[in-house]
Amino acid sequence: MVMDYIIEDLMEEVVERKGSDLHISAGLPPYIRINGHLTRTDRDPLTPEECQRLIFAMLNNNQRKALEQNWELDCSYGVKGLARFRVNVYKDRGTYAACLRALSSKIPDMDDLNLPPIVRELSEKPRGLVLVTGPTGSGKTTTLAAMIQTINKTRAEHILTVEDPIEFVYESVKSVIHQRQVGEDTKTFANALKAALREDPDVILVGEMRDLETIQLAVSAAETGHLVFGTLHTSSASQTVDRMVDVFPPEQQGQIRVQLSNSLVAVLSQTLVPRHNPQPGQFGRVMAQEIMVVTPAISNLIREGKTAQMYGFIQTGGKESMQTLESVLAKLYMDGDITFVAAMSKTSRPEELLRVVGPNPAPVMKRKAAGDLRSPDMIKSRSISG
Repeated sequence: MVMDYIIEDLMEEVVERKGSDLHISAGLPPYIRINGHLTRTDRDPLTPEECQRLIFAMLNNNQRKALEQNWELDCSYGVKGLARFRVNVYKDRGTYAACLRALSSKIPDMDDLNLPPIVRELSEKPRGLVLVTGPTGSGKTTTLAAMIQTINKTRAEHILTVEDPIEFVYESVKSVIHQRQVGEDTKTFANALKAALREDPDVILVGEMRDLETIQLAVSAAETGHLVFGTLHTSSASQTVDRMVDVFPPEQQGQIRVQLSNSLVAVLSQTLVPRHNPQPGQFGRVMAQEIMVVTPAISNLIREGKTAQMYGFIQTGGKESMQTLESVLAKLYMDGDITFVAAMSKTSRPEELLRVVGPNPAPVMKRKAAGDLRSPDMIKSRSISG
């Protein structure tokens, strides 16, 4: 049977179904990720030739050549009036496959995302390094976009972004914004950062801090009076600091700890949790963030390599607007926004989450209303008994 649709038809289906990702691979029908769950479409399985036809329709000649040479490709593709997509093409058992991430055409503001006030305060900092971390698909780019747009609307700054690929396209409001895409406008993140320091930026966004040179340049830029935003695939503040330090050879780790202790402003480690019974107009997932603001005490822990003690300082850092992931998950659960099972699936400290929730009878009615009738004690006893 001849395929009777084109790639834009699939993109339209993703947008209409409020999906986040589209997966194309040979031998399977297209799949769409909706509210974190992969969902099979009702289309026929694709042949290798059909996969290649769908994928190559998004690529220009240079991108096709790069794909044929490297067998992998990151790029973006937009459909006017619909949406833009971040595209990753790769080979799977000798045939082409692709994952397309749907990007909102509207840059979200902080109120849309229900970000805590401290996030706005961080975007108002004149200098320093602010990191937004989390696993793939946790909304890091969206959070950063809201922060950049806040600066764009409120201050006259030169904002320079280095991305792979460009996801949100900004229009200058009060700020002058230049966006550089790796592979199109610059060879590497490191090359772009080296050049950035000669381009009079006030704010620099590094799409991903992947290697030693990029991390070193980003930290140096923050030290020399720029406000630098970056992302890492880490799940906590302490893990973020350890990852940045461990990239360096042992003889340089003491120096980078000192640099980080002086330049790091905050780490926002976030994840998305499926919302329980989302109401019309609500997103299907809710964000939970661990927030660490670098105080003199935390700066000292970074300098001395005592990252294991950071969690305790975050727990007691309420005055500085700090919060642990477990405290946020507990609140979302107590408010009936997520189930306890969902909360437990997102924490690496289950005992701490159980301690924060506690045997409090008051929120039980909320849990009953939300349909999660099991108490933490019930779930704990079941997990212990196997």
